[in-house]
Amino acid sequence: MFIKKQLSKILIVITIPVVIFLASCNKNEDPSQGLIPNVYVNFYLRPNTTDPIPIATWIYIENEGYRGIIIYRINDFIFNAYERTCPYDPQEDCARVEADPGSSIFIDSCCMSMFNVIDGSPVSGPATLPLKQYFTEYVDGVLHVYNNP
Repeated sequence: MFIKKQLSKILIVITIPVVIFLASCNKNEDPSQGLIPNVYVNFYLRPNTTDPIPIATWIYIENEGYRGIIIYRINDFIFNAYERTCPYDPQEDCARVEADPGSSIFIDSCCMSMFNVIDGSPVSGPATLPLKQYFTEYVDGVLHVYNNP
């Protein structure tokens, strides 16, 4: 009898976390959201000379990433590089984010999702995932953007 009670308690302890985990899954979320194809990214820029990027501005790099890359300069030494493909519906040809010149957001005019330029997080619209971000290293005036550390 004692063993049955112990097994029952163990079963409850195991079952409750599993039920909570399964209940927390959002069944309405689009399974294709965020499936941006991985492509090799590895390039260098000189943001203070030949490839100027003033602080608090961005540039587009058209021939890198899946559909291009936006590089945003936060300060003298910190840069963020984001994939231009919107994570909401990346298979759509129009799913491409652009910077809004009058604000600190990137916008996908296809689904109207908006993203924060500092961290790529969704601000509004149907997208729930952040923009895909690439690694950046800034050393001696050279910015390295890549996706394989």
